Amino acid sequence: RIVNTRAAHELVGWPAIAVDFGTSTNFDVVSAKGEFLGGALAPGVEISVDALADRAAQLRKVELVEPRSPIGKNTVEALQSGILYGFAGQVDGLVRRLSAALVPEDPGSVHVIATGGLAPLAIAHSETVHRYEPALTLIGLRLIFERNT
Repeated sequence: RIVNTRAAHELVGWPAIAVDFGTSTNFDVVSAKGEFLGGALAPGVEISVDALADRAAQLRKVELVEPRSPIGKNTVEALQSGILYGFAGQVDGLVRRLSAALVPEDPGSVHVIATGGLAPLAIAHSETVHRYEPALTLIGLRLIFERNT
């Protein structure tokens, strides 16, 4: 989490939120000064899909692709719609709250960078994510290494 915020701050140079779509969806907040402030953790997309399939007898694991419409015409499409648009909405909701807490006078000034394998699918429907950086963690590791050598 710290590595991602280090990279996010380096890439944008102002207050930022790094959203990492992994086993959990991590929302990590960095100040304009580059300080890791904390964040929020939510269940990841795949964990949620697995839990739903395991606990609901009539629901199964589905391919994570964009459905034809937000209104699913069958169980598979309904699941795909709920997963995709639900997670995009979760990202937007948390980003808005975190941004308002970080910069109350101008929450729109917070830059949001996403990373992780499932990020491109979800952020295509996000209203708050500004950038996708697949190598965000590696960039942060390099920056920390360079600083300490």
